[in-house]
Amino acid sequence: MKVIEAEILNARILIVDDQASNVSLLEQLLSEAGYTHVVSTMQPQEVCALHRAKSFDLILLDLQMPVMDGFQVMEGLKTNSTDSYLPVIVLTAQPGHKLRALQAGAKDFISKPFDLVEVKTRIHNMLEVRLLYRKLEDFNKVLEQAVAERTAELRESEARFRSLTELASDWYWEQDENGHFTRVSGPVLEMLGVGVETLSGTSSNAALGGWNQAEHDLLQATIAARQPFLDFALSRINPDGTRQQFRVSGEPMFSQSARFIGYRGVGVETTAQGQNSAVLRASA
Repeated sequence: MKVIEAEILNARILIVDDQASNVSLLEQLLSEAGYTHVVSTMQPQEVCALHRAKSFDLILLDLQMPVMDGFQVMEGLKTNSTDSYLPVIVLTAQPGHKLRALQAGAKDFISKPFDLVEVKTRIHNMLEVRLLYRKLEDFNKVLEQAVAERTAELRESEARFRSLTELASDWYWEQDENGHFTRVSGPVLEMLGVGVETLSGTSSNAALGGWNQAEHDLLQATIAARQPFLDFALSRINPDGTRQQFRVSGEPMFSQSARFIGYRGVGVETTAQGQNSAVLRASA
């Protein structure tokens, strides 16, 4: 990120001083240095309105003025501007005012009577910092917008993924990092043996609703290890003695910072496929 010389010379500058000779001197100095957008006023009460309308990159502000001094102007600028950066260089002949001015929010100071080389150097340096600050603000806004747009795209993509997986499967579920189910479609809780333990706390084939104990334990171990699985075979015996077969797939979910945030998976019943194959073999 860099500020070119042309940007500095095109910066918007406001001179505020109740002495016409000081205003003329600064205007001539800035004009000879190549600055092209310089405005001046001898009325400090106009500064806030001018800055609101023009959004100056730099304000050269005299501290000792009638009606409204430079400190009062700076207080007004703080409440007047949405810009958190106060682009003020104070002009003062009082050494004791310098620290107070910096504490009030001024970014630099120029001593009176003016040293013209010092004036030009401080103005140039101040504008370079100010314009870099603005570029950084603009970049952050663009970055925030890009992040917001990307987040929206990811959410839309995830919503499409969920819709497609739910349409293409009999079950869909999501768990958070603590294993709590946050989204369930179909008999997933029963399939994973959640909430179907016996009152004594032991697990059995009956307590698992007829699910195969060994298959169930292996699936639970795979999930606990945060491992993905594809077409994992599960089966159960129904109370009427019929057998059902299923294929389940799942994967752990991680944030952009690689933090584990949960699990998601899908399942389909394959019993009908197995029965159809058996019928075909029997007819052959």
